[in-house]
Amino acid sequence: MSRISNTDLQELIDTQLPWVRAMGMTVETMEEGRCRVRLPHRDEHLRPGGTVSGPAMMGLADYAMYVGVLSAIGRVELAVTTNLSINFLRRPQPAAILADCRMIKVGRRLAYGEVFLSAEGAEDEGPVAHVTSTYSIPPDRAD
Repeated sequence: MSRISNTDLQELIDTQLPWVRAMGMTVETMEEGRCRVRLPHRDEHLRPGGTVSGPAMMGLADYAMYVGVLSAIGRVELAVTTNLSINFLRRPQPAAILADCRMIKVGRRLAYGEVFLSAEGAEDEGPVAHVTSTYSIPPDRAD
């Protein structure tokens, strides 16, 4: 069970994260330490050549990590990215991109996880990118 409710997450998006709505990202599933986030296929996410841009995929991965962290620790708005490393593995199909996040270690001050990005409808072809990321958790959160 997630430590942040869908209602609290939506309120956070509405009040603090307008870029999530602007990009059209939606949380499809969320449980403690795991989530799946979807980035819709839109022309504004494409780069020359018709493929999804790296910055759009990095934004998706970072948001998926944020949701993964909050699903593990609760609503801690000031949790921030301290590191994000992405390996682009292959060109994605022209489709929505799915981000599957899994938290590997969640401590008192740091959370570390990974995200696999895949093209919707082509998940069986393997990931288009693999991301690892670390988040800093502020010290004044309630445990």
